[in-house]
Amino acid sequence: MLRDDINSALKEAMKAKNERAVSTLRMINSTLKNADIEARGQGKPPLTDAELLGLLQKMIKQRQESVELYQKGGRADLVKQEQEEIAIIQGYLPKQMSEAEMAAAIEAAIKETGAAGMKDMGKVIGSLRGKYAGQMDFGKASALVKAKLQ
Repeated sequence: MLRDDINSALKEAMKAKNERAVSTLRMINSTLKNADIEARGQGKPPLTDAELLGLLQKMIKQRQESVELYQKGGRADLVKQEQEEIAIIQGYLPKQMSEAEMAAAIEAAIKETGAAGMKDMGKVIGSLRGKYAGQMDFGKASALVKAKLQ
């Protein structure tokens, strides 16, 4: 399970006195616990591994946005910190799909759902999220699906 991997990596990082890894892994654990608490408040079970992968992707996206802002502000030290955090978080995601693999998966999802126009975009994205959670950048995928359905 993904949670167990993160907790064991946290223990190893603490033993190795790797402060960046310890702080990043603690932040990941905190985010996961908050999401579980929120789900419990809505009467849902704890998050599945697929949902956790989506949460990790969201964390990476937040850090990428921060990197852009820090680069504009000339804060190289903070850029380096955010990039190190991104690398640690990416270690828990499956291999990301290439552009060609993404295009093929989108074609298959469009055929599978029988999507004919923009009104079917939600069906296609839902199908992709179910099959490729954690493997696909859904921001890029959304743009590709939109282009195909227009």
